Amino acid sequence: MSASHDARPGALASSSSPPAAPIVPTASASPADDDARPVIKVTGVVLRRARDGHVLTVRKRGTSMFMFPGGKPEAGESPVEAGVREVREELGLDLSPADLMTVGEWHTDAANEPGHALHSHVFLSTVPLEGTPTPAAEIEELRWQPLDGVEDVEDLAPLSRWHAIPAVRGMGI
Repeated sequence: MSASHDARPGALASSSSPPAAPIVPTASASPADDDARPVIKVTGVVLRRARDGHVLTVRKRGTSMFMFPGGKPEAGESPVEAGVREVREELGLDLSPADLMTVGEWHTDAANEPGHALHSHVFLSTVPLEGTPTPAAEIEELRWQPLDGVEDVEDLAPLSRWHAIPAVRGMGI
């Protein structure tokens, strides 16, 4: 990871690859004006393993990229509520909104939906996991990802690889 990455929690970015210049937070919550692609809104939840600090990534059935557990909010659901619900549905883990802290909000390319942009809210669970969750719903595979060396992990979704994991690493938690 080069020193030009701004991994500050809350940084809002538009990118699918590492930025050449620092990411500058903006007040806008929409993709760049010149991006006419459909936008998918999602919530991701970073879950850390207690013994080594690795984070849980998942691969959904019929896809090739690993990402954080989470998904699309239902009507009237806040990003935090969506994260709590999705972790319960996908992994059988019960979190409360109080267990989640904001990592950031980004715009990236969608990993598994070509031609789509992604508007994501990412949260970190403050409760480290002791065991291994069980994949459920559309989750086909789990993988524990070290926080270091993600730049070389080709099957890690752009949001996780270039933004969320560096932000979590920068939080020093």
